[in-house]
This record gives sequence, C-alpha cells and structure tokens, in this order.
Amino acid sequence: MTMETALGRVRGTGSAEAGAGHWWHERTSALATLILFTWFVVSLARLPALDHQTVSQWLTSPLAAAPMLLLVLATFWHLQLGLIVVIEDYVHEDGSRLFWATMVKFAAVLAGTLAAVSVLMLALGGGSP
Repeated sequence: MTMETALGRVRGTGSAEAGAGHWWHERTSALATLILFTWFVVSLARLPALDHQTVSQWLTSPLAAAPMLLLVLATFWHLQLGLIVVIEDYVHEDGSRLFWATMVKFAAVLAGTLAAVSVLMLALGGGSP
C-alpha cells in the first residue's frame, strides 16, 4: 500500500511535490560548481603570478569574466539550496523555518550580487588601482 496519490505517481513527485526537482537542482548546481571551480583553479595555475594586477588583467578578458560570473552564480545557488535543506530538516517550527529560509535566500542574493558586481568591476576595468 502506498501513500502516494495517483497524480503524484504520474508526476513522479513525493508528498511535498517538489522533492525530485530540488534534488536535481542540487545535483546540477553541484556539477556546474565543480566544473567551473576546476576551470578556475587551472586558470589561476596558468597565470604567471597571483598578484592583484595580474588577476585583474586576466579578468578583463570575456573568456575569464563570463565563466567567473557563472561560478559565482552556481556557487551561491548551490549554497542556498543546501542550507534550505538543512533548515527544513532541523528547524521544526513553521515560523522559524520560514524566517531562516528567507534569511538564507536574502543573504545568498546579497553575497552573490556583491561578488558578481566585483567581477564586473574588474572585467570592465573599474576595479584596477
């Protein structure tokens, strides 16, 4: 005997109706972050120096700035997905769960925006001394 409704079986969703989608978002964001972070480490290793001027010059290239922005986006998206799961698992009061989930999302958007603006400033030449 199953507790799943007929519509739930057809759609392939669990009782929360979003579990499978959330699971796939976590996995794809983790894969994207892994691939982009590998690119980042290899790119830094290929630079002649890791001083501010060299890295700033490297980020002026669209071939460096675009993947860097994608890395920022994927990292903060994955971060908020993971923290939301932790909150849903360990915060049992509905009001607190909503509050902390909202705070995590706002913090992820704020930090991601700051990181993206920093990359864009360097890419457009505004961040160089």
